Amino acid sequence: MRASRLLSILTTLQAKGHVTAQALADECEVSLRTIYRDVDALSAAGIPVYSVQGSSGGYRLLDGYRVRLNGLSSTEADALFLAGLTRQAADLGMGAVAASARAKLVAALPEAMRSGAMKARFHFDAPAWFAEPEILHFLPAIADAVWNQHPIRMHYQSRTTDEERRVEPLGVVLKGGAWYLVAQIRDDTRTFRISRIGKMTVLDGRFEYPTAFNLEAYWSESIRQYEADLHPNRAEVRLSPRGLDLMEELLPPYIRTGAVISEQADARGWKQVSVSVGSIAHAAMDLLRFGRELEVIEPPELRAEMANVIGALADIYKR
Repeated sequence: MRASRLLSILTTLQAKGHVTAQALADECEVSLRTIYRDVDALSAAGIPVYSVQGSSGGYRLLDGYRVRLNGLSSTEADALFLAGLTRQAADLGMGAVAASARAKLVAALPEAMRSGAMKARFHFDAPAWFAEPEILHFLPAIADAVWNQHPIRMHYQSRTTDEERRVEPLGVVLKGGAWYLVAQIRDDTRTFRISRIGKMTVLDGRFEYPTAFNLEAYWSESIRQYEADLHPNRAEVRLSPRGLDLMEELLPPYIRTGAVISEQADARGWKQVSVSVGSIAHAAMDLLRFGRELEVIEPPELRAEMANVIGALADIYKR
């Protein structure tokens, strides 16, 4: 236990520079007296740690001193290997660099931690099921432009867009096996699927990265807004006990979260449920997956569309 605490003190000093004894005591959840004894033990072991006097005193390591990686526990070393997504590093043009870093990490570890058991027993397959691998000719160049704050000019084609744009790349996101570019166009922040970029040129000069921009926060909000835009309407339906169970399988999480299920069931166990839906046509296709386990109550337009589709299917299968 003490050895782990001594290593924690050492790595904390290396990471933060100057640290007070009280801060070390709080982080290690021990008394000040214990910290004083631990620091004395580190000094006796030849670690160049010295005290800083004054009201803001504490401890520091000698400038340039670094803790070696063989202070890692076996589980901590395994966690570092879990962070390495080999295929994604290659997509970014960093495959060789990632392999080199991994080799250096292995070389720095004690012999007992070099078995490669974690790599042998865990495999990352990020792309979604039944999806073709994306063509990502420009991903390495985009990643470099993001890092070095170079604007880019690209030809972007989607279902609704086919045009050339000049953008300032703010970040790259991997979602469900697809890579996305988050970029600024004037004062607007937009998201582009990288596989839909037909041509691209990295431009000279640098842009000023917006200090208030947070990629993770932007992405979370854009996903929430995207989901809301896909299902802006509400529908009232009745679901059988089997249909209620099918909600877990047939409805995405954000739809299930917003669903309102009545507490009372009828004599057959059916319950009324209010759910978010998209357009009338898309809602009908989505809800038809429940088959005979669901009945649309309202809106009337959706109920009529369900009847039209079911009637058309009946005509096909009567032939």
